[in-house]
Amino acid sequence: MATQKNNNIRYLNVSVTDEKWGITVTTAGHQCIPPHSSYPLSQHPKAYAFNPQNGRILNEYQLIYISEGKGYFQSASCKKQKIKAGTMILLYPDEWHSYYPEEEGWYEHWVGFKGHYIESLIQNKFFSREKPVYEIGVNTTIISLYEDIVTYATEERVGYQQLISSMVLYIMGNVYYKEKNSTLGQSIALEKINEARAIMKKTIDSPIPIETIAQNLNVGYSWFRSMFKKYTGVSPAQYQLQLRYLRAKELLNTTQMTVSEIAYALNFESVAQFSTFFRKKEGIPPFQFRKRGNPQQTNTK
Repeated sequence: MATQKNNNIRYLNVSVTDEKWGITVTTAGHQCIPPHSSYPLSQHPKAYAFNPQNGRILNEYQLIYISEGKGYFQSASCKKQKIKAGTMILLYPDEWHSYYPEEEGWYEHWVGFKGHYIESLIQNKFFSREKPVYEIGVNTTIISLYEDIVTYATEERVGYQQLISSMVLYIMGNVYYKEKNSTLGQSIALEKINEARAIMKKTIDSPIPIETIAQNLNVGYSWFRSMFKKYTGVSPAQYQLQLRYLRAKELLNTTQMTVSEIAYALNFESVAQFSTFFRKKEGIPPFQFRKRGNPQQTNTK
């Protein structure tokens, strides 16, 4: 197990300017808990004081990452469970929690943060109090990010809050990505979704009805629509429309095709229908989009 490092715990000041960024880091650190030692090792300020037997309540979010060893975690919304190396724990403000290593000790990394950007992620259900534990595996990139956060916090150069808070967002994005993909894994559902996306990409110019795609994949339409949205975040129909929109922008920017030719190439019933569709997506009609991207372009109809 790695040896403990010095000067590896920081509690940070936050300015009004920092808060305008949408996320600020309040504390960061990493330390080795040797076998058969008391926990926690370090004395923390009152707001962070921690007794595993009684637990604690914070007024911020924290991401706890265990890179070595084993232990236990529980919270008001999550029953007690065993955790191991490669586990990420998201602590919530105003939520009772407790965690501690087994007798063999562990190596822990943490970063505390708050801000309206994070609140938005929680409100939009990207993360849940009921599922605060994530098995993301031992990841050297994540470990390095935690160490870099402490390093930048120690140096306190201008703009360091914006830099380290963006690292926190990267870590959260990594956790979300791994969780979403591990949930589906290489299941039949994922295979069907990937097949469907491949079909949609091949048939942009002549879109196939979603019901027909489901039939071709030998799955029920309701199941297919539900699983597709669960994995991609949008319905199959919305995904298909997005492909046509991106293709339309590509043709407008890179070809001499008229707007009418593009409309029919993408299988719209009329130029008016295509123009209405494009305006809803882009905010301007296709001929204005082309002119904005190519001021010298005169072939607009």
